[in-house]
Amino acid sequence: MRVYLDHAATTPITDAALAAYTAELSKLGNPSSLHASGQAARRRLETARGEIMHAVGASTPSEIILTSGGTEADNLALKGLYWARRAADPRRRRVLVSGIEHHAVMDTAEWLESAQGAEIVWLPVGRDGIVDMDAVDAELADHADEIALMSVIYANNETGAVQPIADLTSRAHAHDIPIHTDAVQAFGHLEVDFARLGVDAMSISAHKIGGPVGIGALVLARSAVPVPVLHGGGQERSVRSGTLDVAGTVAFAAAAQDAVQARAAESERLAGLRDSLTAGIAERIPEAELLGPSDGRTLPGTAQFVFPGCEGDSLLFLLDAAGIDCSTGSACQAGVSRPSHVLLAMGFSEDDARSVLRFSLGRTSTSDDVERLLTVLPEAWTRAKTAGMVSTQGAWRKYSDGGVK
Repeated sequence: MRVYLDHAATTPITDAALAAYTAELSKLGNPSSLHASGQAARRRLETARGEIMHAVGASTPSEIILTSGGTEADNLALKGLYWARRAADPRRRRVLVSGIEHHAVMDTAEWLESAQGAEIVWLPVGRDGIVDMDAVDAELADHADEIALMSVIYANNETGAVQPIADLTSRAHAHDIPIHTDAVQAFGHLEVDFARLGVDAMSISAHKIGGPVGIGALVLARSAVPVPVLHGGGQERSVRSGTLDVAGTVAFAAAAQDAVQARAAESERLAGLRDSLTAGIAERIPEAELLGPSDGRTLPGTAQFVFPGCEGDSLLFLLDAAGIDCSTGSACQAGVSRPSHVLLAMGFSEDDARSVLRFSLGRTSTSDDVERLLTVLPEAWTRAKTAGMVSTQGAWRKYSDGGVK
C-alpha cells in the first residue's frame, strides 16, 4: 500500500464531485445554445457558478470567470491586466511580483518582460518566505505612477508560507494599483474570502480541492476589465471565450462546497498530522531544516525540509521505491531538475535549494501514513547522502584525470 504525501500537486477527487461529474457527463447540451437542452445545461452551470461564488466569498456570480485551471487563470490575470493598464497609461510598465511565485505567474511575468516591454520588479522575501513589506512600500512610494499591477501568491506551493494579502491589497489600492493573488494552494485550506480580501483578481483550481483536473476559475472583480487572452464567442463577460465545461464546473462546485464546509475541522486535523511529521523528522534527522514561517503563518498540511548532504531527487527516488509519494517542489515544472527558485529567493544556497523535499497532507492522509514515512526516511536519507558522496568523488576523479568535472 503506497503512502501519498503529495496532495499539493493534486488530491483525490471527492465522492460528491465524482458523482456530480459522471452524472453530468451523460447529459447533452451546449450552455450557449438557445434550445431547451442548451438552456437546461446553462441553468445547471449557473447554479454551480453560484455555489463556487459563495465558496470563495465573491459578491456576484459574474465574478467567477471559468478557466481550464490555475495556470490559465494566472496568465489571464497578469497578461490581461497588464495590457489593459498599458493601454490606458503607457507609463505603467512595472509589474510587482514576489520572488516565490508559482511558475504559472513567474514565467508569465518573464514573458511580459521579454515580449511585451514590461519591467518586472521581483519583491524580496525573508528567510521565512514572507514578502518584505518595506520593499513593497518603497516601490509604491517611488514608482506608483509607473506600476501596472501587483501579483503575490496567497500561500506558497512549496513552503506553505501564507502572505499578508489583505495588507498588500490596501497598500496597492491606496495608489490605484490592481492586485492579483494565486490562491490555488490556499483555497480549501484557509479561509478565502474574495470580497473581504479586496483583491482585484484571484486564481483557484478544482483538482487541488478534490475536483477534476481541467477546470478552475479567475475570480475577477466587476471593476476589473482585463484584455482577453482568448477571443471567440464572448463567453464569461467576453474575458474568456470558449465552450463552457458544464460537467467540470458542476463537479468543481461540489468539491468547493465540501472543502469549505469541512475546512475548519480538516485544517485542524491536518495541522496535527503536520506537527507529528515535523516533530518526528526533527527527532530522527536533527540536521533537517523545516522551511517557512515559525509563527504558524503556513498551510496546515504542508511541510518542506532541506535535507543537507544529498540531492532532493535522490531522496525522492529512494522514498518512491519504499512506497512513499512526495515531491521536491512544484509538480508543474515538466520534470526538469533544477534548484528551487523559492529557496533561492529566501536566501538559501543552491546546494540547499537542490536538497529539499515537500510533504503535503490531504483528505486521505492518516497518522499511519506519517509513521510509515518516519520509519523509512532516516535510512533513505543516509543512502541519499552516500549516493551524493560517490557521485561527487566520481566527478572529481574524472576532473583529476583530465576529464570534465
